[in-house]
Amino acid sequence: MPITPNSHPPMLVLIAGPYLSGTDGDPEKIAANRARLEAAALPIYERGHLPLLGEWLALPIIHAAGGRETSDDIFHAYQYPVAERLLSRCDAVLRLPGESRGADMGVARARARGLPVVHHVDELPLRLSQAQAQAQAPVAPEPAR
Repeated sequence: MPITPNSHPPMLVLIAGPYLSGTDGDPEKIAANRARLEAAALPIYERGHLPLLGEWLALPIIHAAGGRETSDDIFHAYQYPVAERLLSRCDAVLRLPGESRGADMGVARARARGLPVVHHVDELPLRLSQAQAQAQAPVAPEPAR
């Protein structure tokens, strides 16, 4: 994607991929999946955008509602509805590899809304900082005297 100047606001990029998938509810495997998702946050930020995981928003809501386990009814009552609301505010989705019904549903919803879905951070536009933009701006020639 092209390099965009700072006049364009940063994109809010939802990171989608396996969270519970393939874990059989094992907290260590869930934590490893979450760590893989979160590992994409810094590279997105470094491209000038704001990364977000649905779990960053859903888990506090789930816990406040009394949810304690990923297998309980409260968890499932909030996890996907929070993701749906979040998608209504996102500008793009980064879909990481791995089987995930939830991530696939999010990608389908994002595409239905016309949002770009990328599979690698480098596919997101690179926003330049003000200093970078000024450094790359062509220098005007000195006027002839």
